[in-house]
Amino acid sequence: MANLEKYDAIIIGAGQAGGPFSTTLAQAGWKTALIEKEHVGGTCVNEGCTPTKTMVASGRVAYLARRASDYGVHTGPVSVDMAQVRRRKQAVVDQFRNSSQGYIEQTDGVDLLFGEARFTGPKTVEVQLNDGNARRLTADKIFINTGGRPVNPPIEGLEEIPTLNSTSIMELEVVPEHLIIVGGGYIGLEFGQMFRRFGSRVTVVQRGERLLAREDADVADEVAKILCEDGIEVLLNANPVKAASVNGHIQLTVREAEKEQTLAGSHLLVAAGRAPNTDQLNLDAAGVQTTKQGYIQVNERLETSVPGIYALGDVKGGPMFTHISYDDFRILRTNLLRGGQATTTDRLVPYTVFIDPQLGRVGLTEAEAREQGRAFCVAKMPMSHVARAIEVTETRGFMKVIVDAETDQILGAAVLGLEGGEIASLLQVAMMGRLPFTALRDAVFAHPTLAESLNNLFSALDDQERKSCHYPNR
Repeated sequence: MANLEKYDAIIIGAGQAGGPFSTTLAQAGWKTALIEKEHVGGTCVNEGCTPTKTMVASGRVAYLARRASDYGVHTGPVSVDMAQVRRRKQAVVDQFRNSSQGYIEQTDGVDLLFGEARFTGPKTVEVQLNDGNARRLTADKIFINTGGRPVNPPIEGLEEIPTLNSTSIMELEVVPEHLIIVGGGYIGLEFGQMFRRFGSRVTVVQRGERLLAREDADVADEVAKILCEDGIEVLLNANPVKAASVNGHIQLTVREAEKEQTLAGSHLLVAAGRAPNTDQLNLDAAGVQTTKQGYIQVNERLETSVPGIYALGDVKGGPMFTHISYDDFRILRTNLLRGGQATTTDRLVPYTVFIDPQLGRVGLTEAEAREQGRAFCVAKMPMSHVARAIEVTETRGFMKVIVDAETDQILGAAVLGLEGGEIASLLQVAMMGRLPFTALRDAVFAHPTLAESLNNLFSALDDQERKSCHYPNR
């Protein structure tokens, strides 16, 4: 048995929290072990944000090339070389990954170990290194940043046929003839529009009554309208019940109300769920409590049921976004190294869905405001009223902002439109600064910019009657 090696901190997983935390702790004088099973950077750099947005950019170029005549520019036939798209994607991933790994390896005080970790006690970890050797480590502080992975829903026959997930679909070197997608959430829609622009026929199968189930109905309906305009077939209230492979093609049987239909496609993308990477950690040996789904339970300071053991990022459940994982790192840095009292309480959770046009989101939806019994007003304006959007012929979608009817503070926003994520970020800054909507209504923004549209958006709330407002007690 290998000797027990003493560290000040052990970090399991080199994701968007674990990587920067390892070098930060080391620079503060902590002897740190960073254990990574596969590659530095986590889901974001290797299978998530970085590669998908790189490929989304390729899809948008193809889309604009086909629309070139709308701008008075004439080109020839447009074709997509998937192998080249994949090589470009991988080059960006390698650049980001290698840069992060190089910085970690050059930082004194960090031991980067490639292998799989499992707890053998509350503060002890055994690492099966990828080279076949093993090491036993102990530390007073242990941080878990192992992330999550795609999982298949319970559909008869699904495990017996070739399927794609959000990782493997990016390794295709051919454009699918007909891509069937199970799941109408953020991941499914980004890939659906992307491959439609690459040239695939695309069918999205969604169990629920609308796409993007967490969004307001008007936002989800507008997204569905945009995707249909792009030639994507959207099936709602469609429950996949059986999958099979026949003569090299995929057959997916879906039940809609009382009838069934069988879809035939060349490829099947399953984008209907994820699971935490906790099953190999042997958390019972450490006494770390999890939910029924395997997510690690933490308090508002990210500490687990065992003092001194923390969880960061997707592995703890909740909002699964890279920026949340990174903020988890900042919370622990503040508390453990700077004597602060940072928590996750009331943390704003912004996100952007990189369909085109983008959907930028922050704060409360209209439905959530109603559920909370708030008095609120809705400012809403179509992108067809935005000068900048008209000038570049990108007028699909709308802006929608929820405003507190009593304080005039912005409670939340959905911006489905050209650079929607950037406009939502501007609204988030106003929320962070507790500015009333009138500050944006009356601000002087450069013309012609997208930000300038906020003047007109919020002018709709000038009416003293405020017909767009909801007062629960009236």
